[in-house]
Amino acid sequence: MRHNVLKSYTRLLCTIGQRSVPQVCIVGAGPAAFYAAQQLLRDSSNAIITILDKQPVPFGLIRYGVAPDHQDVKNVLNTFHKIATNPRVEFLGNVRLGVNIDVNYLRNLYDAVLLAYGAQEDRFLNVPGERLNNIISARHFVGWYNGLPDDKDMKINLDIEEAIIIGQGNVAIDVARILLTPVDKLKNTDITSYALEALSRSRVRKVTMIGRRGPLQAAFTTAELREILKLQDCKTFWREQDFENVQTIVPTLDRPRKRLTELMLKSLEESKNDSVHAKELHQIFLRSPIEFHGNKELKSIKFAINHLQGETIQNQIAETTGEFEEISCGLALRSIGYKTEQIYKNIPYNAKMGCLENINGKIEGRNEEQAPLYVAGWAGTGPTGVILTTMRNAFQVARLIYNEFPTNPKGGDARRELYHELCNKNSVQTVTYEDWLKIDRIEQQRGKELGKVREKIVSVREMLRIAENHI
Repeated sequence: MRHNVLKSYTRLLCTIGQRSVPQVCIVGAGPAAFYAAQQLLRDSSNAIITILDKQPVPFGLIRYGVAPDHQDVKNVLNTFHKIATNPRVEFLGNVRLGVNIDVNYLRNLYDAVLLAYGAQEDRFLNVPGERLNNIISARHFVGWYNGLPDDKDMKINLDIEEAIIIGQGNVAIDVARILLTPVDKLKNTDITSYALEALSRSRVRKVTMIGRRGPLQAAFTTAELREILKLQDCKTFWREQDFENVQTIVPTLDRPRKRLTELMLKSLEESKNDSVHAKELHQIFLRSPIEFHGNKELKSIKFAINHLQGETIQNQIAETTGEFEEISCGLALRSIGYKTEQIYKNIPYNAKMGCLENINGKIEGRNEEQAPLYVAGWAGTGPTGVILTTMRNAFQVARLIYNEFPTNPKGGDARRELYHELCNKNSVQTVTYEDWLKIDRIEQQRGKELGKVREKIVSVREMLRIAENHI
């Protein structure tokens, strides 16, 4: 590790010489961080960028959030690799903001600090019975099958036949698809071996996705829905009463919503045939969970039946009718959104949106010797949109940072001082991008031996051991 730090510092000296140049620190190493770095490299001919992440490895949501059967989405890693290997960019993993390093220290050291660490905390329903066994967060389930170290030991019982996913966004569809996809379709991906083994023994045959509003407010995309409708040996069912009067509204919808609604209506008609399939996906609207039933193990969920109030589709809200429905299940997954972590109480936080308060990406301006503080991605917008949405936001915030670069940068060598603070004073084993490439090679080699894209290393200790070896 120290050998790579020395290499990185030598590379940095060759890059900047004795010039005083803008130095930016980005906290987080997911899509928002790399897209912001990409835009800064385009706009500035000399800016130096440090990217920090609490995980030993980079890429955040692309590595730990994108479904294993969506390998094409991960092609963006080729772009991120080029950014990370740019002489003006340095990645340091295994660095926790608020634990190993303080945001005020970074603001005193750099000319700009950008928080881009995503949204990694769950939202809860806060209803009775939510602590029963086998009620888990969709985020943890995704982290489990994608090899996130924090989720590798998650307990899940798949020795049940019926599962309910509360939520109707893209994450909910990803979770449903993984539960219903034949294991043979997953075995060559980068899904973790322990998840593959558990799914091979799964008895889940019926998955129900339930949302509190109607079909016109469904949050999943047309592409995600089309993919799950084509699943091998799986039939999708809809409730006809959920689509009452929807057909008459279709011509008035904007193009994306119109395409999605037409696909749902088409699937509704196709579901009326008598074909038999081994597995089933059920889509139910206008239901809000109010109580989980069971002793220690989950047995069923009680739902309030809703109707919509409001003049426009976008602003309609769900209100209870006073009627209820109980649905049996042995597994429930919450997919009702995330919120960003509030690491510092003195940084304004929007509890409703689940993100840091900001104006167009700016949290706080320059304060004497402290650099401006910015935010990009889900940490600043809340968990909304797709990767393209995050890219646009990151580009916009990066342009703001560039336009507000100080006329006279602080000078000095921020990276060298940061290395000293982390490694010498705080005894942190940092992981450089060169270290990550060693981990990457071993993961790919292990995957090749198993006939997979890669076999992810899920132990932080093992990652750090590999990073420290000079191989």
